[in-house]
Amino acid sequence: MARSGPPKGGARRIGLFGGTFDPIHVGHLRAAQEVKEAFDLSEVIFILAAVPPHKVPHPLIATADRWEMVKLAIAGNPAFTLSDIEIRREGRSYSIETISYYRRTLAQGEELFFIIGADAFCEIETWKDYPQLFTLCDFIVISRPEFDPLQAPIFASAGFKQETHARFRHPSGHAVFILDVTPCRISSTEIRRITEEGKAITYLVPATVEAYIMQKRLYQV
Repeated sequence: MARSGPPKGGARRIGLFGGTFDPIHVGHLRAAQEVKEAFDLSEVIFILAAVPPHKVPHPLIATADRWEMVKLAIAGNPAFTLSDIEIRREGRSYSIETISYYRRTLAQGEELFFIIGADAFCEIETWKDYPQLFTLCDFIVISRPEFDPLQAPIFASAGFKQETHARFRHPSGHAVFILDVTPCRISSTEIRRITEEGKAITYLVPATVEAYIMQKRLYQV
């Protein structure tokens, strides 16, 4: 597993895991757990995007419902927390603003990691102020078997130096780590489709999330 080294004097390591989570599912949770273990993270903060900056291919359900589902999904895991930073902020949910906020809150010796999926990482050059992102913290890219990190355009355009197959160093000193996690082909899109068809989503989402979806009749036509 890729690590950036042991925690400095027991200092906290914090991971930011953003998304629309529409809905959150077991793939999100398993990936977050494996990232936590691989990088000795003290905390994984789930960041709910209220207004994504990029157009999504479907109407998002209410932010309040997505918030409740994430809250239910991470209950019982003391290392998982939920932040409303992008809900409280007016306008679109830009990662540069969220990362900058958490960077300002770091204590001496603490480390910040931004957790991102491979697909999103390959499109990061479309993000607001993307060149600055890599000057603020390390990135952890959740990979998949068919993902070749060398195909991400940002590596060529931003001056990264490849140190190992799974670690790329930015000129700022921060790094991008590629982490293979247990493959999970389920997606939020698939869960919405299954729900619309009136089929069970048991074992695809936590039981508490399934019950909430059924109670609120979410994703049903």
